[in-house]
Amino acid sequence: MNRNKIRLQYIFWDFLAALITWVLFMLFRRIVNDLQIFHDMKIFIPNYNYLTSLALFPFSCFVVHCLSGFYLNPQKHNTLFIFLTTLTVSAIISVSIFFVLMLDDIVVSYDYYYKALVVLLSLLFLFTFSFRLIVAHGIKNNYKTGKWSINTIIIGTGKNAQKIAQAIEKKSGKYKLAGFVQVDQYILVPKEQIIGHMAGIEKIIFDNNISDAIIALEEPDEYMLFKIINSLYKYNIDIRFTPRLYEILTGSARIGNLGIQPLVNITNLHMPDWQISLKRSFDIVISGISLIILSPFFLYYAIKIKIDSRGPVFYTQERIGLYGKAFNIIKFRTMYVDAENGVPKLSSATDDRITKVGRTLRKYRIDELPQFWNILKGEMSLVGPRPERRYYINQIIEQAPYYCLLYKIRPGLTSWGPIKIGYSDTIDKMIERLNYDIIYVENMSLLNDIKILVLTLEIIFKGKGV
Repeated sequence: MNRNKIRLQYIFWDFLAALITWVLFMLFRRIVNDLQIFHDMKIFIPNYNYLTSLALFPFSCFVVHCLSGFYLNPQKHNTLFIFLTTLTVSAIISVSIFFVLMLDDIVVSYDYYYKALVVLLSLLFLFTFSFRLIVAHGIKNNYKTGKWSINTIIIGTGKNAQKIAQAIEKKSGKYKLAGFVQVDQYILVPKEQIIGHMAGIEKIIFDNNISDAIIALEEPDEYMLFKIINSLYKYNIDIRFTPRLYEILTGSARIGNLGIQPLVNITNLHMPDWQISLKRSFDIVISGISLIILSPFFLYYAIKIKIDSRGPVFYTQERIGLYGKAFNIIKFRTMYVDAENGVPKLSSATDDRITKVGRTLRKYRIDELPQFWNILKGEMSLVGPRPERRYYINQIIEQAPYYCLLYKIRPGLTSWGPIKIGYSDTIDKMIERLNYDIIYVENMSLLNDIKILVLTLEIIFKGKGV
């Protein structure tokens, strides 16, 4: 994908900018602070500390750039965004690195500290921003000349599809229409541009390297719209649709890259990229530390589970996660072996399939703790909608076809839905929980994640897990 090529270019030039910045800054330190450039020619022979810092500084810059979210969607950055992000991150890096590495310097004058900080910030911003502008110009030129393109399909063959196609044709360079996907028998577009039917969407996407899908049906009902969206999510592409009156009135429709044509982007998150990056970093750090610290605790309950009933300590079950893809969730076993006998059955607080130790594990939600491994692997997050089995998702979709909106984020160890509803032992409760989870997805922020984690800890300590 073009996104990966662009990301690697930015990373390479950011590393180069950091290397040049640090070499020049080290020269500045020796000239101004040590005052020996003309007296000690060893300045040109790097010592051990110099080589160490030369390696650490670019790596530190890379980490902060990652946390800023700059590399998440690099193909969408404009000049103003690049300027503001680079300036902000350069300031954070300069202040942090300056105080970590410079406080042991021999003080020539206190003015030196201020000058050194300004020099470091200026050099880092100048080189990083300049190199990023070069990359951005190259990206723009590649799209303009047609070397790169955002291959787009339009799902629909009616009047709306015609309008979208005309808008794409007027928007030269960036978007390239691969063709139309037929959904019904209503056809107004040229038949030679129809590249297939919705039933063969997977082949269409892979054969044409599609990265953008626009649903342009003629007044579709909610069930039909979300059925199509649900079938597209697993391909990790941008999904947009022409708005109905409801989306226009509620402000969901936005004028996007196709000019005056308003579209609703169903895959965009309201959470800023820097918060998304911090959220994932927080997941990795917390889950890694938790697995190490809780290992004796895990061993204790593993022994109790083995003594209490026959069967394995851990229980794995297929769940549906990010982009609608399946993964195996890990839990401490809380039920007797073969409790379902091949037929999925929801659990309740009075379920006689739960073992004696299992009730304790569920009461304090200890059975969920092995999922820190799922979080570390990137299949889950600390906070996010609880993942369900395909069997129950199919039933939920019959009444709530918008379930697929949860596929845009990683499922979580805890979320707003489970806090408000608890264990869901009926489809109606699962739908009620879904509605809370949709509210969470539409209002994602690090602050809300912290609030949810605090409420979860309260539930754990009070034993309200069941």
